[in-house]
Amino acid sequence: MAKRPRPRIGKRPFCWFAFSLLPLLVPHPASRAQEQPARERHVSEFRGLTMGGTFSVKIVTAKDELETRDLDGVDRRLRSSLDRIEGLMSTWDPDSELSRFNRSTSLEPFSVAPETFDVFKWSLEVGSLTRGALDVTIGPLVDAWGFGPGGPRNSLPTDEEIARLLQAVGPGRIALDPAARTVRKTRPDVGCDLSSVVPGYAADRLWTELSDRGFTDFLIEVGGEVRTRGRNETGAPWQVAIERPALHGDAIQRLVAISDLAITTAGDYRKYREVDGRRVAHILDPRTGRPLTHRLASVTVIDALAVRADAFDTALMVLGTDDGMALATKLNLAALFIERSGDGFSERATPRFEEITSKR
Repeated sequence: MAKRPRPRIGKRPFCWFAFSLLPLLVPHPASRAQEQPARERHVSEFRGLTMGGTFSVKIVTAKDELETRDLDGVDRRLRSSLDRIEGLMSTWDPDSELSRFNRSTSLEPFSVAPETFDVFKWSLEVGSLTRGALDVTIGPLVDAWGFGPGGPRNSLPTDEEIARLLQAVGPGRIALDPAARTVRKTRPDVGCDLSSVVPGYAADRLWTELSDRGFTDFLIEVGGEVRTRGRNETGAPWQVAIERPALHGDAIQRLVAISDLAITTAGDYRKYREVDGRRVAHILDPRTGRPLTHRLASVTVIDALAVRADAFDTALMVLGTDDGMALATKLNLAALFIERSGDGFSERATPRFEEITSKR
């Protein structure tokens, strides 16, 4: 899949991320007043394909450190980590750990890798906090609407099919055992899709890889989900732009500066299908089994962890502006809601979002 021109970091369609095609998050240069002499800081950038989309990592070092850093080794390690995560949790790879779990009809505990267990744990935790607005047992419904590994369908699912599939969706359909590191179905027809959490989790894993190697200034993007540490090559906070949620173009809605934080966005306007003249968005409400129909176009979340931000942005999209805003405020989340309003868009931000963005 083609990469976007530098320096843009774009969220591309994931072959197996059934409902996580999100708006652009674009790094921008800092003002001249904040710049440090160019000779003092150098940017090493790694780009590639992963999970049907793209990834980008920018690492800032002092120029005199370049010869002491094994940058080729860093590149290999980053790609190896991403390959492992994809190999574990892809719904499009029939041999992945998640695909094997989905095919199984056993109600016995299923042993999984530490990474897979972590993603399940975060998903269930955020699902509980959002009253089921995030639910990874939505896999069969994703397939039914034509966004899963089965590919597009020529017709929409019937009311009867949706009702039947919803019986295997919801809280209590998955049980975790942290001591044994197992996942267990409570119904044989349960199927899971971890798409709404995996990109953020992958960004966090790369963050740990780089930190463990002693790097202190870098920006990581996996499928559009961003996590940062330290500052950019000018010595300023990393500048990230949130895209205006229009069907075409890369217009910027708001520019934010972040350091040592993650930022992710969920939106319904880039990935969709048209069936019998009806536009069907890729984000589904797991409580109804149907695509979203409200006016909310995108939600951006800033958090210490990309996995949490990634999980919450999807859940808040499902809840809609009013309910999502109320819950995000109650949980002290930093969230920005962009809603369709006439021919344009309107914004609503939580106090925590305004607090973070106003300080930088």
